[in-house]
Amino acid sequence: MAVQRINVLNVPVDIIHQEDMEAEVLALLEKPGAKQIIFLSIWDLLFARMNTEYLVCLQNADLVLPISKSIISGAKFLKQAVPVRYNPFSAIISVLAILNKHYKSLYLFGAHKPSLMQAEANVKSTFEGIQIVGRCVGYYDKMDEKNIIAAMFKASPAVVLIGSGIKNPERWVYRRRNCFNSSIFIADNDVLDIFSKRKKYVNPKTFEKGLEIWPEIIKNPLKLFLIFPYIWYKLSLLWFRIFKKNKPVE
Repeated sequence: MAVQRINVLNVPVDIIHQEDMEAEVLALLEKPGAKQIIFLSIWDLLFARMNTEYLVCLQNADLVLPISKSIISGAKFLKQAVPVRYNPFSAIISVLAILNKHYKSLYLFGAHKPSLMQAEANVKSTFEGIQIVGRCVGYYDKMDEKNIIAAMFKASPAVVLIGSGIKNPERWVYRRRNCFNSSIFIADNDVLDIFSKRKKYVNPKTFEKGLEIWPEIIKNPLKLFLIFPYIWYKLSLLWFRIFKKNKPVE
């Protein structure tokens, strides 16, 4: 079985190895309806424990890929199967490489217009086998949403890549899942700005060590207060380990 779903603090996390990603993405493309690949951080996991809609969104997602080292260590502590940790930008590059290999289509959604246009140009030059069938900026007027959804439906891309400017993008897709054909939706706030070279991606060595939070803290020292939800996460793991409250996947 290429994908195995476990629960960490009763929040779903999927285990898929990199070598199985191509087959899984191609299999998802054959399924009807909107599909979601969601990147899950420790902060997302904690939020899902408090927000029912987001938890249901994760439960219905086709792939929930952990991006925080703390989720991996948490799964080990709960004696679960150990997930594979993904760097969001690297994972997106892998998906685009699959689209490129199989001549699939892509829709870009998000960022401001200069970033979006530059991102499109850079994606085209790097992945010549991908057909970009549409694009739409983020930070859009609510009055334009129906037209945006209609344009995505008409374009029927293999993948919709969502960047900045869409509030709660995973839940945005989940709420509108019945409005789309058979696209895979992938959201990452920084991806289009990275493609446009307006933002740097995390150094792979920094990510590998699980230190990617520190550059963010340097930019915004208030993020030091994330230590408190982190402590709560550790205490929750201990509670689940002692009282065996972690529910198996049904």
